[in-house]
Amino acid sequence: MLARSRRRGSAAGVDGTWWGQRAAEDSGRAVLDAAWCRFLRGGYAAATGASIAGDAAVSVETLYKAFGGKPGLVRALWESGLAGEGPVHAEIRSDEVSAVETDPRAIIAGWAKLSMEVAPRAAPILLLVRTAAATDAEMAALKQELDDQRLARMTHNAEALAKGNHLREGITRDHARDVLFTYTTPEIYEHLVLRQGWSLDDFAQFLRQGMAATLL
Repeated sequence: MLARSRRRGSAAGVDGTWWGQRAAEDSGRAVLDAAWCRFLRGGYAAATGASIAGDAAVSVETLYKAFGGKPGLVRALWESGLAGEGPVHAEIRSDEVSAVETDPRAIIAGWAKLSMEVAPRAAPILLLVRTAAATDAEMAALKQELDDQRLARMTHNAEALAKGNHLREGITRDHARDVLFTYTTPEIYEHLVLRQGWSLDDFAQFLRQGMAATLL
């Protein structure tokens, strides 16, 4: 999903050659790295487009053309985190787990592993948006949008468990959706990993055991 943001950057003011596109992609990565550091070090309000552009050694005009300002940068960072590591998007790998595996515990273990991969990049952005939403209307709208996206994703995952007849008796699809949504809240990552110092392996084990015990 981040590739779409980078392609927007590539289209802005480059000559269309391979090396021009590569330079634009490198600039896009530099801007996102600078935005990540500024946002997480000083908060959303304190980070300015000019300071991020300066850190990335690009013009403010380039930043706005590529990302549309600070809200676009936050969205691009979220999309980057949600994609996970490697060439295949984490959501695609999540769907592959539920499509291939017949053991529901293996499905949930796969989801927990992907959460462990995605959370270190995605959860801090959700926490940033949560804080900024209290005083910024654009961030409040983005928070609602990202919450809706996550709820839709957990509905999709709950449907996969329901269709496979994996849910424990009395657990509806909507109940499963709400459980999955709760276990993937950034606040759990914040409390266990960022505050209490849990390892990512322990975090994934907590997710796996908790979701399986509640749903299966």
